Amino acid sequence: MLVQQRTIKQPVTMSGVGLHTGSICSMTFRPAPENFGIRFKRIDLGGSPEVPALVDHVVDIARGTTIAIGEARVHTVEHVLAALVGMQVDNCLIELDANEPPIGDGSAKPYVDLLLKAGFERQDAPKDYLIIDQPVEYRNEEKGVDIVALPTDDYRITVMVDYHNPALGSQHSGLFNLEKEFVTDFAPCRTFCFLHEVEMLHSQGLIKGGNLDNAIVIVDRELGDGEIKRISEKLGIKDSVILGTSGVLNNRPLHFKNEPARHKLLDMMGDLALIGVPFKAQILAARPGHASNIEFAKIIRKLYQQKKLVKKFQYERKEGVVFDINAIKKILPHRYPFLLIDKIVDFTIDERIVGVKNVTVNEPFFEGHFPGQPVMPGVLVIEAMAQCGGILLLNGVENPGDKLVFFMAINNAKFRKPVTPGDQLVFELTMTSRKSRICQMAGRAYVDGNLVAEADMMASIVDRQEKGNSNNGSKEGSTSPAGRRVN
Repeated sequence: MLVQQRTIKQPVTMSGVGLHTGSICSMTFRPAPENFGIRFKRIDLGGSPEVPALVDHVVDIARGTTIAIGEARVHTVEHVLAALVGMQVDNCLIELDANEPPIGDGSAKPYVDLLLKAGFERQDAPKDYLIIDQPVEYRNEEKGVDIVALPTDDYRITVMVDYHNPALGSQHSGLFNLEKEFVTDFAPCRTFCFLHEVEMLHSQGLIKGGNLDNAIVIVDRELGDGEIKRISEKLGIKDSVILGTSGVLNNRPLHFKNEPARHKLLDMMGDLALIGVPFKAQILAARPGHASNIEFAKIIRKLYQQKKLVKKFQYERKEGVVFDINAIKKILPHRYPFLLIDKIVDFTIDERIVGVKNVTVNEPFFEGHFPGQPVMPGVLVIEAMAQCGGILLLNGVENPGDKLVFFMAINNAKFRKPVTPGDQLVFELTMTSRKSRICQMAGRAYVDGNLVAEADMMASIVDRQEKGNSNNGSKEGSTSPAGRRVN
């Protein structure tokens, strides 16, 4: 796999009809600078809005993957993205004058041929690979879907499909060498559907541009002459249509015996491109589809964002530590004697955090609370918990240095046991709700596995320039400074 980023050398254009919308579209691949990523640009709309190829922008998965921001919508992006992944293109602007790329023959080959014509240009910046270092799983028992990413120093995908339909049966395929196999063995594999689905898909407003030149139709039931005529009209087929004997409408030859499974692998490559970065992993997928691909891509993208955040603040990798005290000082504005967290040992972005506070007799508050019988004030246990919560809100927001976190409420605070010198406090906080800038968290504090305190907290993320207008008095039960910075 390539080490440095690359783009294409020159613009290239193709035109044609969109598979689902039936829109006539002219699409142009254009070179893009380093770290630009893949973006679609709707030049037919006012302001020519762009939609980055990220799973965050997926709005529909009905027989294809649609991304959108506002009015700028792009349907069926998966084949285009698979071609870019297969050719290891990191940076490219894709201009369209309609809402769906031309489908070509239903495979990724037309796009690959176009990219090969454009040529490739190596860029100076290194590729930002996501290295999968532990198994990541997704399962949908209702649909029988299982997807797992396993660690490996390469890009590999294995797919098994089983539609419980004798017309197709079970098939599997695997890509093990991107450079050697993609162009010849996977890019030419065309989209497909079952004969019984054609009318249903058409009634749902889909496959308006579908025909026997851009899709394989698998014959899975007998049809009368009237039904065949009706389907022909919906597909815009003027020539005769026969059920044939090969299992494919009109006996169209397959490029490979397992072409449907290979196309499913192609779809998965395109959908996983929406993670936003190239990755190194072995992907094993049973019965995948666009819905499961997108859910899995969301999991992997969140993992990437988390790793990126940890790398930003934690320079030295330490066993069992996510953020050490030096990293915490980069995140929180608190300093002696009010920095009450020593390390973070577990962190899942937007979900959960575990922090540790080692309580020693040298804490300044022990001199007065209480002389001769030192006990950590309960309000400071809650404050330490709140500082963990401030770190949990770290989630890669744009310009995080310009943000502050204000605690709006601390409810249901309970203190179960006293905390004394020599104890190690372990705080566990879970995000229970996040809507826009308002977050709610449930916090628990433990010593030796025993619950010593708990509270529910609500916080608001505001711009730094707004802090003078914030309602600081709304912090129930908190004695901390007005806010905590999110870097």
